[in-house]
Amino acid sequence: MAKKESGSGEFEREPVPDSALKGPGKFWGMYAGEHAAGTEFMIGPLFLGAGASLQDLVLGLLLGNALAVLTWRYLVVPIAIAKRMTLYYQLERIAGGSLVKLYNLVNGLLFCFLAGAMVTVSASAIGIPFGIFYSVPSDTFAFGELSFTVLVIVVGAVMAVIAAAGYETVARVANIAAPWMIAIFAACGLISLGQMEVNSFSALTEGKFWNDAIAFVQEKEGPQEFGFWQIVVFAWLCNGAMHFGMADLSIFRFARHRSSGWAPAIGMFLGHYMAWIAAALMLAAQIKLSQDHAANPGALAWGALGWTGILCVVIAGWTTANPTIYRAGLAFQGILPKQSRVAMTLAAGAVATLAGAFPNLSAQLLGFVGTYGTILGPMGAVVFVDYHLMKKFGLADEYAARALTNFNLAVFVAWLLPVAVGLYLIFWQGVFAAFLVIPCWIACGILYVVMSKVTQQPVSETSEIKGGLA
Repeated sequence: MAKKESGSGEFEREPVPDSALKGPGKFWGMYAGEHAAGTEFMIGPLFLGAGASLQDLVLGLLLGNALAVLTWRYLVVPIAIAKRMTLYYQLERIAGGSLVKLYNLVNGLLFCFLAGAMVTVSASAIGIPFGIFYSVPSDTFAFGELSFTVLVIVVGAVMAVIAAAGYETVARVANIAAPWMIAIFAACGLISLGQMEVNSFSALTEGKFWNDAIAFVQEKEGPQEFGFWQIVVFAWLCNGAMHFGMADLSIFRFARHRSSGWAPAIGMFLGHYMAWIAAALMLAAQIKLSQDHAANPGALAWGALGWTGILCVVIAGWTTANPTIYRAGLAFQGILPKQSRVAMTLAAGAVATLAGAFPNLSAQLLGFVGTYGTILGPMGAVVFVDYHLMKKFGLADEYAARALTNFNLAVFVAWLLPVAVGLYLIFWQGVFAAFLVIPCWIACGILYVVMSKVTQQPVSETSEIKGGLA
């Protein structure tokens, strides 16, 4: 493994040196900015539209987000600080370059689709003052109006440039924007309650305003039910690729201390808790005031806070898309390691922008985030098992690097089988996608040990490919 410092300062193919480590403020700011985000204006209303009760939403999000924080802190951070490598380079050393190129392609594309939803959300807000409106076509891969598509291209280009500037710039943007955005989200929720004349604690706990909004949506769209455990699992695993899937090894490798691993808490409880509930209240208020149940993020923010709301949606979209595109760029660089991270991040931004031009993708976030967690999450089990368990079973860790192989069959089988079963259950049996992340993760870890027992050849504990993997 090369020890020479990366010229880009991002250390994509070497451990981060002590001189480049960052204090906790960088991580608290980034997670606040990333998870108090533009997509919260989209996801929050989806709970209401799916028929979740207000009590289930409040309690389910509380438990699910607490579980997510614990998973980041105790699953990801210990390995990130011990290895200080990106997820992609760690996997390359475990699985081999050829197999990881396939994984990186899938990983990068899914992150681009997620970032594309942020582009759509930001564009929906920017378009409001100019009479350019976001609407969801019936087909998943159908463009919106030409004017909206052009706006998406402009917004996506700006996001890609910011992400290409590197982690330091991504963190700085989040640090500046996060406190203001969080205050705006809270204000949107409070104003929405006022618009619905919910002026007492008893009116809030009775929840008639919420039940009336659900009844209105279901009269238009048909009956749906989204129960307590679905809410818990969704909140826990909507970012499953980042924690169970270990994608945030690439972020926490810069952490000076393990205490930085509590940083996701600010994103979970101010973003995925307070902001989701506030956004859902905005839709309930819109239904009461205008009998309109369309979950248009820009229109919701405009109705609550006017220009301030519009600005919040735009900036919130940027602070989420930036680190997501940054992660996707690292994944693409794992496919073409001779290309610069900047070039690969710009390529990821272009793919994200294309995805953002399909408005229907952002309207399917409840299902999409569970699906991409099911696909990407299990590979995190390979990293976990390789670090914690392989030597305990008498097996070599980082086998591809030690055995001088570009394809670790054990990893391929362990990843492919659970994911294939998971996708079958999602698309052909209608299983809620987030329910499958953990079963697939556990199955992958077990299969990796079993297959390694069968396929590993004896290797030296000190052997590795000189100068990095091919």
